[in-house]
Amino acid sequence: MNRLVEIRGQEFLCRERAALDFERRVFWLAQAQEWEQRALDEIAYHFRECNVARAELARS
Repeated sequence: MNRLVEIRGQEFLCRERAALDFERRVFWLAQAQEWEQRALDEIAYHFRECNVARAELARS
């Protein structure tokens, strides 16, 4: 889950830059959106891994 914290940190930095850099605001918001999607993918991956481990324990 440390990875998720790092990803969310990058998303936050991009949103912060968007607030400060009006000329490139659209760029920074797009970057933030990409980081947000990475975070969602990381969460989904984590839950898939947990479900696989749980299913393997149930079979034993």
